Amino acid sequence: MTSPNRGIVVISGGSAANNLVDVFDAIRESKECSLSYVIPISDNGGSSSELIRIFGGPGIGDVRSRLVRLIPDSPVNPEKKAIKSLFNHRLPAEALAASQQWLSIVDGTSVLWNAITPAKKELIRSFFNLLNLEILKRARPPSSTFDFTSASVGNLFLTGARLFSGSFESAIYLLGSICGVDSDNVRVIPAINSNFSHHISATLADGTIIVGQNSISHPSESTPLGQAHKTRRPSLLLADGDDFEDTDPSDLSDTVYEEDHLPGSLATLRNKNIAFSKAKNEDLPSRISRIWYINPYGQEIRPPANPRVLEALNDAQAIIYSIGSLYTSIIPAIVLRGVGRSILASPARHKILILNGSLDRETGPPSQAFSASDFVEAITRAGEESRGSRSARSQLHNDSHSATENTRSNHTIPYNSYVTHILHLDGPGTPYVDRERLTEMGIETLRLYGRKITTNADGQEVVIGMQYDSKALIQALEVVLGKKGDAMVRGGVGSGLGRRNTLDPPRREKR
Repeated sequence: MTSPNRGIVVISGGSAANNLVDVFDAIRESKECSLSYVIPISDNGGSSSELIRIFGGPGIGDVRSRLVRLIPDSPVNPEKKAIKSLFNHRLPAEALAASQQWLSIVDGTSVLWNAITPAKKELIRSFFNLLNLEILKRARPPSSTFDFTSASVGNLFLTGARLFSGSFESAIYLLGSICGVDSDNVRVIPAINSNFSHHISATLADGTIIVGQNSISHPSESTPLGQAHKTRRPSLLLADGDDFEDTDPSDLSDTVYEEDHLPGSLATLRNKNIAFSKAKNEDLPSRISRIWYINPYGQEIRPPANPRVLEALNDAQAIIYSIGSLYTSIIPAIVLRGVGRSILASPARHKILILNGSLDRETGPPSQAFSASDFVEAITRAGEESRGSRSARSQLHNDSHSATENTRSNHTIPYNSYVTHILHLDGPGTPYVDRERLTEMGIETLRLYGRKITTNADGQEVVIGMQYDSKALIQALEVVLGKKGDAMVRGGVGSGLGRRNTLDPPRREKR
């Protein structure tokens, strides 16, 4: 009896990587193995922020979006489509309309239930009713009430299931079972298995500290830089905002704490972050140099990774760092205790970084835009910090450029133990791929052709980035993983690929 093939592990966030689900599923089928998605739970923006404010618990939005994206399409089964629509649905952006629509879902009269069979409808409704009861129990009008504005129905269900079972992973299993996700072959694994909130902070190269994932990646309009503390040590962040001498004592007496937030916890972690823009954000004043987890008081903690994450990494034939925000989607999973060691010890021969098709707030500002090697160095330093490396931690406290030079002079950090291959696009807005530096690191690169992403600015169409072509990306991953053999790689562009110039051959390390 032959042993099953080792699995593929994809480390990713939510919305961006959802566009590649079909690609990863095609690779899983071609390799005849399992597929594990490792997803951070540190997001405190959108409707997740309101659930965290009232109930505490992990940031569940990215987990929910991946589970719902994995619901198989079935033209002969309208119920699957209806369940997908239900869990993907967002309540209206106006408070009264949102509350009324929520009540119609709870009492079973909403049109969202029309194509769902009574058995599943009543099962799902039971968790909505439980959550609604918990919301009413926690209500303290007028100071503290739940805001249903733009709430994700899937997030509400996951929270109700978690409160009922007392287990986040049980809630994930229940939602996956109801949605018909093939959990034997495809697993959605939270990076941390916890019923508690786990927040992150970012240290910038100029010493600024930004608290909370939403403030790092796409802050609300009212706080464009989030809760920033210039040159304050991570262990000395002050709860409830700025220094006491800048605080009116009368303001402190009016501070309201929800039942799931400890007195004295950081104000920015208790804020509503329902409304924010992913399209327009001011640039960070300098590069992000470090991501670290904090407790409710802003003190640094080093939480362990979910044991199932380590198990998946320890039995992987390939590890893929997917597209998405580098410092809020990828790094929060890598920096957890145990992950760096498991990546290094993993039997995976291929550790593939799929480079983003455009730069974002986290990999700027434009004057200091990240190159491909900067992405690799950030992943490597996070892995080394996960292992408790003091040298990696000390480098991360320095200026970004000087840290890079220190890293390059220190040959103990094994870059190609964390990343062996980079798949990338080439076009307007894409990160610069410094091939010579990557070759020095022992990393192979594979260039793909994609489609341009455009936006309308002042009546003119402007290219802001590139988007991967699914077929080209599947072919590239198959080339790297060995599906089609070395002959195709040696043949170069267009050799046996079946379509024009979909990819360039890998550039191998100089001997």
